[in-house]
Amino acid sequence: MSAKTTDTMPAGTTSGTPQVLLAHHLKQLKLPTVLREYDKVARECARDGVDHPRYLLRLVELELIDRERRVVERRIKQARFPATKSLDTFDFTAIPSLNKMLVLELARCEFILRRENVIALGNSGTGKTHVALALGLAACQKGFPVAFTTAAALVHQLMEARDERRLIRLQRELQAVKLLIVDELGYVPLSPTGAELLFEVFSQRYERGSTIVTSNLPFEDWTSVFGSERLTGALLDRLTHHVHILTMNGDSYRLKQSTGRRVATASNRAEQNQATA
Repeated sequence: MSAKTTDTMPAGTTSGTPQVLLAHHLKQLKLPTVLREYDKVARECARDGVDHPRYLLRLVELELIDRERRVVERRIKQARFPATKSLDTFDFTAIPSLNKMLVLELARCEFILRRENVIALGNSGTGKTHVALALGLAACQKGFPVAFTTAAALVHQLMEARDERRLIRLQRELQAVKLLIVDELGYVPLSPTGAELLFEVFSQRYERGSTIVTSNLPFEDWTSVFGSERLTGALLDRLTHHVHILTMNGDSYRLKQSTGRRVATASNRAEQNQATA
């Protein structure tokens, strides 16, 4: 009778110390935080006189917090951001034309639920990419799948996929992303084929997903990028139907920072020279 019972028991449950078996089961259940913390939390609860339900609650809460952190980290990695930026490190005072309240509202990511777009326009170095990356990070933290790319890289990717007969699959992947960030539109003129492929991406996402576009060109100059007034008009019609526009004109933020660093370095050297003279 007992032998028959042993034969039907799951592997690994009939031998070994409780600690070894518990570690095995927690790994099987994919509960790494419970495995790492259960002993320490047990000692703390014993010291504080916490009962078993509250002990288990603490463990489960730790597991959930850690699991959400890992999920967010995975989303950030899958987004392929060139750098991790947040609004906490953005100097709004350097770009007076930027509507700070609108940016903070967008960081709540409700525009993604409404499938609205964001377009950041302004000259080079004014922080457009920083804001786009910060909104992308906020979206990852809110649970949305995000993809980041430059316009030139996306067009290259699309043309390569077309040549390798996997364009439809790539288009479906781009359409499925809740937030697509296309950076630096306008820095590189597009070929007629590239312009049409990029237009298709924006068109397929129309009212199905949110897109953030950054550009150094005002709308009236986008024809120089797409090479066709008809295509540019159709693109703008879709992109700007449900849109939040961020105006980011001003002195180059990067140039100002670089100049500030050079001035500070020169000042420090002058002070050192005076001290050693």
